[in-house]
Amino acid sequence: MQPRLWLLVAAKLAALRGSCGLQQTPSSMVLQTNQVATMSCEVKATPSNGRIYWLRQRGAPSQDSHHEFLASEDLFRNSTYGRGVTPGTLSLSRSATRFILSLKHAKPEDSGIYFCVTMGAPELTFGTGTSLSVVDVLPTTTQPTKKTPPKKKKCQSPSPGTQKGLQCGLITLSLLVALVLLLLLSLAVAVHLYCLRRRARLRFIKQFYK
Repeated sequence: MQPRLWLLVAAKLAALRGSCGLQQTPSSMVLQTNQVATMSCEVKATPSNGRIYWLRQRGAPSQDSHHEFLASEDLFRNSTYGRGVTPGTLSLSRSATRFILSLKHAKPEDSGIYFCVTMGAPELTFGTGTSLSVVDVLPTTTQPTKKTPPKKKKCQSPSPGTQKGLQCGLITLSLLVALVLLLLLSLAVAVHLYCLRRRARLRFIKQFYK
């Protein structure tokens, strides 16, 4: 694309940006410095000029947002790169209707929103965008401390062996009580008989001495 034509396109991007008809994946990514950023754009309809463009927006989206031209590729895999873009760092590839942008050795200054764009007559169709954040140290997610609930004390039911022992103990105690009662009853009967015999003996003696 000629520089003058691209300046005209860049000036009209914000005004002509309509509904996002190109699906980009992923929608966002966070990478560490020097990692490789890979994003794709699904183009179902062939662009009228046969090219797909890749732009980068550094600031937050607004009417005055500046889109930086990175590279473009036609249907014959011929690539064109923007000013200051090194082909060895940024590479383009294609698989059927899927266009892929790979950014090697990513740096924090590469952070931004990346768009794939196709040019119609006269519309521009933007992709859904891929937000790239490159940091020196990846953020860590602090796991919440899980409180261990206090263990409830369970009432343990007596084991079958214990129950059997208790039953045997109760039977033995019952037998002992019955034996004691029987002994007491026998003793009472013996005392009563002794008393009767003594009374009879005393009556007999009194009658003999009269």
